Amino acid sequence: MSDDRMPPSGSVRLRLPATSANLGPGFDAAAVALDFYLEIEAEASAQFSIAASGRNADRCGRLDDNLILETYKELLRSNGRPLVPLAIRMANGIPLGMGCGSSAAGLLAAIVLAVHFGELEWSSERILEEAYALEGHPDNVAACWLGGFVAASCEGREVRVAQVVPPADWRAIVVLPADPLPTSKARAVLPASYPLADVVANIQSVALLGLAFAQGRGDLLRIAMSDRIHQPYRAPICPLLPVMLPLVGEHGILGAALSGAGPAVLVVVENEQGLEQASEAIRRVLNRPDEAELLICRFMACGASQFIETQCIQLP
Repeated sequence: MSDDRMPPSGSVRLRLPATSANLGPGFDAAAVALDFYLEIEAEASAQFSIAASGRNADRCGRLDDNLILETYKELLRSNGRPLVPLAIRMANGIPLGMGCGSSAAGLLAAIVLAVHFGELEWSSERILEEAYALEGHPDNVAACWLGGFVAASCEGREVRVAQVVPPADWRAIVVLPADPLPTSKARAVLPASYPLADVVANIQSVALLGLAFAQGRGDLLRIAMSDRIHQPYRAPICPLLPVMLPLVGEHGILGAALSGAGPAVLVVVENEQGLEQASEAIRRVLNRPDEAELLICRFMACGASQFIETQCIQLP
């Protein structure tokens, strides 16, 4: 495309779901999509602008140091495409820095915008591979792009993904503390090596994790979401985790784990009817009523790639 060629017309609308990765033992390998979103509508314009609303609107709406804009510009530049300024309307429902996949959603949004306005003609697989290369691990980007529960691995740049639809009855409560935690800080506390017994325990748990989601085996989640690789080391900087874990097995709570690198905690609840009891139990163990926000949500069967074409339908 030459510099004097007109950019693509029309607007692009995206809805990118939040994700919760690791789910305990699935470190950098497993994740699930949740039903709160980063929603974007963009069109070519004379200059860049962002009208942002929702969570962290001030940060999302700035033109400098913006993950989406910086990634979009770099992708156009590195692929030899002219820079097409965008007018962006954004409604963000994903809290930043909480372990809910905000960076994965932002990177995928930037890639899709670059593919459209730069006329890159990338396949869905290429978009996912690019997102993995930028994010550094495949779990969040795979769940955000494809939806459902995913197990992901990589061979070079190629991303291998297995996906299942989560049980329709299960619900989730994301327990959000007041302050975010940079992923870099959460990774810095991890050791360089682990005892063999801890590695074996995690392999056993993560093997159960995928089958528990595929077969609706809520009775397995207490063990399937247990972890010895990252959560024990992150607990001191994610203080909600040790408070939530003793609730598992009671009050309709099937399992609990850090959401991604934390500091939020994902709590899996047996069904819709159990949400009130589970929420009350969580609030009782908090030190203060304002210590955390409880975000009640559902698991999503589809992801951003489907919504670009059709409206995504959440599980009943």
